[in-house]
Amino acid sequence: MGADNQQERLDVKWIVGFVDGEGCFHVALNKLPKMTLGWQVLPEFRVVQHQRDEAVLQKLKTYFGFGDIRRNHGDRKEFRVRGLENLNKLVHFFQKHPLQTSKHKSFELFSDILKMMNQKQHLTQKGLKKIANLASQMNRKVRRNL
Repeated sequence: MGADNQQERLDVKWIVGFVDGEGCFHVALNKLPKMTLGWQVLPEFRVVQHQRDEAVLQKLKTYFGFGDIRRNHGDRKEFRVRGLENLNKLVHFFQKHPLQTSKHKSFELFSDILKMMNQKQHLTQKGLKKIANLASQMNRKVRRNL
């Protein structure tokens, strides 16, 4: 079966493989003085594609039933999911249908951070520091200093 037909179906295995190659689990820590601790924890999931492939991003949005399609940069578009409720649904999906590449480690850290946020630990200094440490181990392992 050709790639176009597989994309039309967007079955679970195709989604897992596509996200393994093109997806990103990310947690930003933004300095924001109006927040109680002065920091905002912003988890998000993204899949970025050239605008000519926006249709596959729309299919992901339709499959999951949430998320946004927006301009990423230049001629790139992204399917982006924010908000704990929808991110928790996404985590459940990937726990049931595990990623197969090294991206799985970032996903596990992302999942741990969401669990902490669900328990409101990001609202304590200790929890915020632990989240920053976990986030620093994701993806490119960029250090985040509080």
